[in-house]
Amino acid sequence: MKITSTGIVDGVISDKYGKRGDMTLSLPLEFTDYPNNTKSFAVILEDFDAIPVCGHCFVHWLVANLKKPYLEENASLLNHDFKEGKNHFNRFNYGGMAPPDKDHYYDITVYALDAILDLQNNFTREELIEKMQNHILDQANIKGLYRS
Repeated sequence: MKITSTGIVDGVISDKYGKRGDMTLSLPLEFTDYPNNTKSFAVILEDFDAIPVCGHCFVHWLVANLKKPYLEENASLLNHDFKEGKNHFNRFNYGGMAPPDKDHYYDITVYALDAILDLQNNFTREELIEKMQNHILDQANIKGLYRS
C-alpha cells in the first residue's frame, strides 16, 4: 500500500495545514495498491517529536471507517461519511500542525482493514488500535516536516 498527499511536497507539509494557515484544514491523502478485500481504512496522524515537549506523542487526527481510498482537502470538516476520533486538542476532528519548539516530523499511518469498526465519533487512539486488532490487511506510513 502507498500513501500520497498533494499537501506534502518534497517531504514538507504545506504551511496552510497548520499554524501558519488554517488549523482545521485537513491534509488531502490518497491510498493506492491496497488489498482487494479492503472494507475500510483508518488513519492516524501523530507527532512523535512532541514527546520531549509534552511527554507523549501528540495525536492530530484519527479517522475510522473510511470506505473510499482518499480524503479530500478539508475532509474533516466537509465530509461525514467516516468517523473521527479525539485528538490531543480535545476535539474530534483534524487539528493542524503547530510545533512549539522546532521543526517537527509528522507521521501519517493508514491501515487497510477487512471490517467496518464498531466506533462512534470521539473515540481515542487506544480504542482505534484495539478495534483494529485482527482486522489489519496492510498498512503504510508517510512522514512530512512542518517548520516551526
